[in-house]
This record gives sequence, structure tokens and C-alpha cells, in this order.
Amino acid sequence: MNKPKKVLVLGSGSLKIGQAGEFDYSGSQCLKALREEEIETVLINPNIATIQTSEGMADKIYFLPVTPYFVEKVIAKEKTDGIVLSFGGQTALNCGVELHDNGIFEKHNVKVLGTQIDAIKNTEDRHLFVKKLNEVNLKTPESKAAANIEEALEIAKEIGYPVMLRVAYALGGAGSGVSANEEELMQNARRAFAYSQQVLVEKYLGGWKEIEYEVVRDAYDNCITVCNMENFDPMGIHTGESIVVAPSQTLTNNEYHKLRNISIKMIRHLGIVGECNIQYALDPYSEDYRIIEVNARLSRSSALASKATGYPLAFVAAKLALGYSLIELDNKITKVTKSCFEPALDYIVVKIPRWDLQKFRHVSFEIGSEMKSVGEVMAIGRKFEETLQKAIRMLGMNLHGLVGNNLKFYDLEKELRKPTDKRLLVIVEAIKQNVPIDKIHELTKIDKWFLHKIKNVVETEKELTKYGIGNIPSGLLKLAKQQGFSDFQIAKLLFKEGKINMEEKMLQVRSLREKHSIIPVVKQIDTLAAEYPAVTNYLYLTYNGEEDDVKFNQKNNVIVLGSGAYRIGSSVEFDWCCVNSVFALKKLGYSTIMINYNPETVSTDYDVCDRLYFDELSFERVLDIYEKENPLGVILSMGGQIPNNLAMRLHRQNVKILGTSPLSIDSAEDRHKFSGMLDSLSIDQPEWIEAKSIEEADRFAEKVGYPVLIRPSYVLSGAAMSVASDKKELDLYLQLRKFQKSILLS
Repeated sequence: MNKPKKVLVLGSGSLKIGQAGEFDYSGSQCLKALREEEIETVLINPNIATIQTSEGMADKIYFLPVTPYFVEKVIAKEKTDGIVLSFGGQTALNCGVELHDNGIFEKHNVKVLGTQIDAIKNTEDRHLFVKKLNEVNLKTPESKAAANIEEALEIAKEIGYPVMLRVAYALGGAGSGVSANEEELMQNARRAFAYSQQVLVEKYLGGWKEIEYEVVRDAYDNCITVCNMENFDPMGIHTGESIVVAPSQTLTNNEYHKLRNISIKMIRHLGIVGECNIQYALDPYSEDYRIIEVNARLSRSSALASKATGYPLAFVAAKLALGYSLIELDNKITKVTKSCFEPALDYIVVKIPRWDLQKFRHVSFEIGSEMKSVGEVMAIGRKFEETLQKAIRMLGMNLHGLVGNNLKFYDLEKELRKPTDKRLLVIVEAIKQNVPIDKIHELTKIDKWFLHKIKNVVETEKELTKYGIGNIPSGLLKLAKQQGFSDFQIAKLLFKEGKINMEEKMLQVRSLREKHSIIPVVKQIDTLAAEYPAVTNYLYLTYNGEEDDVKFNQKNNVIVLGSGAYRIGSSVEFDWCCVNSVFALKKLGYSTIMINYNPETVSTDYDVCDRLYFDELSFERVLDIYEKENPLGVILSMGGQIPNNLAMRLHRQNVKILGTSPLSIDSAEDRHKFSGMLDSLSIDQPEWIEAKSIEEADRFAEKVGYPVLIRPSYVLSGAAMSVASDKKELDLYLQLRKFQKSILLS
């Protein structure tokens, strides 16, 4: 094997919708793999918040734009003899193609490692893609490439409406859209040609299932499928906007193996070396299929697949790019098998996207073929109901699970037909209003298996309302926990009235559970469904099990709380904090435990900490893990707002918090206490009041004069903060917020 001496790795640049922390994870794994081979590494990435741009990850780091001009300058200066393009998302891929076409690689004698440029073009250029797959009789949707709006209109007439527009070399479905008629097509085409010189006009397969396969191939033609995933949502909604379930739940054995065999045939024909993601449309009423697209690079889906299976996709892909075979590489998780073993799952994984649409004015809440989500969560469990409820809570949107959210919907039928970011909760409301499952399926095209599982949760909620805390049967309590109900949800249903606060009610449910020995067990992701002994540190908690898979005898543990899903104001920078705190703890001789549920991050990678709990960052779950692990303490200050919000509740339960004391955190986060402290220290601040009614707020605003600033406590990046410029705006804000307890005005 003729290995390169010095390799250039292209990063993905700034985070954007459709291209976020998953490329920090894949790039970091690539750098680890190259370092293990004693290859000198040069990284180009201007994103200061990432782990890969930290000191020591690469031998040299250039904080420069990932553009052909700057990349050529670095190649000339560093004299690199190899380059990898598949670890920096669409940015790196497009840059690499342009450098190749301009003859830069040939000029400087730089070898592209892994998947070659021809294969990249055959997957990215829509016209070439269809032509290439036709060579081996693989089905793609009826389509033609157009270079202008007039051509697009002609093709649509030929194919017949509705049609889907897809853009070549684009990210996150940018510029794509469904057109039902000529007028819509013209509108969508104008947008599409703003992104690209080529669009594909394609027969729309709305209502078909969307299935994904993550496939790995080495240079010797060995192939495996690492993970297959099923979208909860049908075709028409971008996979980044979809709820994704792994492994697939509604495919027959025949369908699964048919698509698997096609995946291997396709990756061999395209000549991919490393990893790729394949998306299919599957007719729910037959075994008919269409290949939608292939990503000849690491993607958000591959980060999810890697975390869902425990198979280090990016690490393996980097090694394969150097010329290793799957048979040579060890499985880093089992330590006894090779990387050619396909993972087997004895659990279920659910990914839900996270949107931040409420932070924008005049934005459409509908979701479709173009990505709007800014992050995602991944939950692991043994039942679909349990895992789905966990995932909803992980979103950090003040949702307690599938039920118990008190949301109002005004036009159920419209919201079922045209999905929004609240579609799951709309389905729940429809079931509660006795809309038949067949009708919901007809409107949403979501498989009935998923709808019946959601109905199970609604029926359990109905059953729980019949009891109080003093007379609930232990069997029903256990069923609720196995279906993913939190103590908070159960407390809301069991306590019909009373003056004790919610925290106290939750703790009463907790002690009742413990009295009936209803306690979660810790399970391990081992990639091979317990066929081989596992040494993995990927863990999750479930009530659908009998015993813990691990022992809790470590004496020197410290728990670090992660930052959860990416959102506007909380992104990869908090992952940087968490990972670096873990590295520092390890250097000091401590054993590290991470709790986080973001599949895009380096903190949830297989070798960062000693134990990783892929689970909720909730009061209930942190307490569960704390009681099992009995650590020296918990570090809150690395993970941003979510851990900070738990400070006082954990403190009241005698959880040892390391660093800034919870009382000090509370003094800084609680606006009333903070303003009071400034007054006591004679530090100037704008005049303020803690108003306990709309009338009191109005009187204060009249006294100090508009505009006034409304400042909630314990929020992230100014969320729910607002400026009212007159009485009408102030009253509207306070009514919308339902005026809970009190609010600070200044």
C-alpha cells in the first residue's frame, strides 16, 4: 500500500442549515485515523467553534475559506501529496470538483483519496446520475435535466404534473420544491436557478415511503450495509426534515433485502471508495422502487447511522481511502471482530429534527423538500412508543412527550395534509378527537404501523386519568414508563389538584415507582446484538429490560452534561467546551461520563469519554444516572443553557455540582435576583420592575416611558425577550405569554 506522507483535509466551513456539527464529527474522526497511520495532516476550516480546529487535532490548521483559490495556495505552500474531500460536506465536495476541473490537482501532483472525482460527478450531476444508473438497469424517477425555465416547463408538460424540482450540487434540498401546475413551476424554477445552472424536473412520488441505506465499500470491492433507516414521513419531505427510524420497522424481509442488494450493486457500479448514503422511494403497495439520490460523502444521515449502530463510519471511511480493506480493519467497538461485520441492532433509534421557526417573523411553519431544521436529536429505546416520547422531550421545546402538551390546533385536516413542525402533535390531537387511523393515513400517507403505536400512547394516557397518586395499579405505572411517559407526564395526570408544586409531584411519582421496583436499567449498544462480548461505552436507559448491562464500581467518575440539540444560539461551540473538559479530566486522571443526545457531535463519538449515556438531559434522567454511577460530581457549565436550567433542581436533591455553585448560577440566571444584586452593589442598570399582573406592567411602562424591554429568566440567546414600543404591543406580548407568575420589565 503506497500511503501518502502529507494529506490535506477540507472542512465544511461555517455551520448552516443542512451542514452543521456532523462534519466536525466526521472530519475529527478522519484526522484521528490519519494520525494513527503517522500521516502528517493539514486542515482548512475557518470555523473557530469546532473540535477539529482545536490545537493538536491536525498538524497544521488554516483558518481560511474552503474555496479553490485558498485551497490551491495551501497545496502550493504545504506540498501535500493527498487530499480528502468527503469529510467536509457539500462545501468540500464542490470545492474539490472545481479544483480538479481547473487542473490544480494535476499541476501540484495531489492525489484524491477515496471516492474519485468521476464518481462524485456521477452522483452530484443529475443528468449523469440517471445515465449511469440506466447502464445497470436500476430505476430512477422519470426525469430530465433543464438548463433554463423554458426547458423546465417543456419537460414538466411531457412528464405530467405534479413534478419535483431538484438542484445539482446543492445542500439540504436548497432550491427544490414540488410544483402542481405551470405557475408554481415557474416560481420554483426561478428560485432553483438562483442556486444552480442545472435543475432536474422529476416525476413526483408523493406518498411513497422514503428509505435510506448507509453503504461502505473498499477498493477491493468488498461491501457492507451499515444501517438501514426508514423515514416516518413519506416522500415530499426532505430527509433532514423527517423523523427517521432505525432499523426500518414496516419493510418486509423481501423489501429490505431487495433494496440492500440494489445498494451494493449501485455502489460497485459508481465506484465509491469509503462511505455513501443512498435514498430510495418505495411504493407502499408493491415492491416497486426508485433511487432518489446518492451522497458520495459523509452526511448528516451517516453521522446518525454511525451513532445509531456504534459503527465508526467516518473513521473506517478514512482508512479505506488510504487503501485498507474492510477485512483488515478492526471493529473499534467489539475489538474482536473486523469492520466487514454488518451491525445488528436489538433496540430502536428515533431521530427528530429541531426547528427554531418561532424566532422568525412571517415565516411559513410548513415543512417540505427544502430543509429548515437547525438541529436534531437521537433517542434510543426498546419500544417505538418509548423512544419517540424520549425524542420529543429531547427537542427542548417545552414538550413533555406525545401527550400532556395542551396545544390547540384549529384546522386538523389541513395540518394533517400540509405538515408543519408540529405534525406529530397534530396526529395525537386527531387520535384524541377520534379521527380514524385510516383517515389520518389517507391525509398524511404515514404508515399505519406508526399511527397505531402513537394511538397506544394516547390510550395509556386515557387510562392514567382514571386514577390518582394513591390508587394507580403498579402494572399501569410500569406500562406507562415502558411507553416512555416521564414522571412529569404521569404526575400531571395523577394529581388532579393540590397546592404542591410540580417538582414535588414528580418526586412523589419517583418514590412510588421505586416502592414498586419500577427502575430503569442501563443497556449497551454493542453493534452485534450481543453475539460477541462488547466493550463499548455507548449506553442508554430503558424500562423494557430486566438488568443492567454494565457494572457501577468506578470510584473516580465525573459527569459532564452535554448541550443537546443544536438551535439558534446553542451550537457546536458548547460541544467544543464539553469535549475539551473531558480531555482535561482524563489528563487529571478522572474517569469521564458524558450525557448527550445529539448524533452530530464529537462528544457523542465512540472514544471521547469513558462512558456515554445517549439519553435525556432532564432532571429525572440525570438523577437516574447520578444514582447509578455515584460520581464525584456533575459539571454543568460546559453544555450551555440546558444544564444550567437544571442547577437548582439537582442541588435540592443533594447532587454535587462542580464549579460555580447552583446558588450563584441562580443569581445570574434569575433576572429578578440578578437585578436585585446589582442594586445592592450600587451598580447602575436601567430602571426595572418584577410585574405580577398586566396592570402593574402597564403602570411601570407609563411611568418610565416606552419602549420597554421584557426579560424572561433562564433563557438562551434572548429567546422570548422582546421590546414593546407601546401599550398595545406590551399587552399583546403578555397575553401571548399567558402571564405566568411574574415578568421582569426594564
